[in-house]
Amino acid sequence: MQELEVTDIKEGTGKTVVKGALITTHYTGWLADGTKFDASLDRGQYFECVIGTGRVIKGWDQGLMGMKVGGKRHLKVPAHLAYGDRKIGKIIPKNADLIFEIELFDVKTRDE
Repeated sequence: MQELEVTDIKEGTGKTVVKGALITTHYTGWLADGTKFDASLDRGQYFECVIGTGRVIKGWDQGLMGMKVGGKRHLKVPAHLAYGDRKIGKIIPKNADLIFEIELFDVKTRDE
């Protein structure tokens, strides 16, 4: 079984992503063959989610921990940490490995 591959393109210097934090990102997602399936920039809106609590794919929950604001990270997410044997829409087939480039703009924690 493949493992999650995490590569920092640019190290951030701001707040660190921790479990339960609300993060603000821009991302682009590709299938393993290079087909782009989604990009927050294309919609002109940041993507916000709570991380580490199962609200996004496991590859994001695991792969964004420890990332710092201002950073950009490349994730190569094997199917079992993405959508597994579920087909998503018309673009993402079953058992698809996914690739993401994620830029982190903000981290908010409950104590703020």
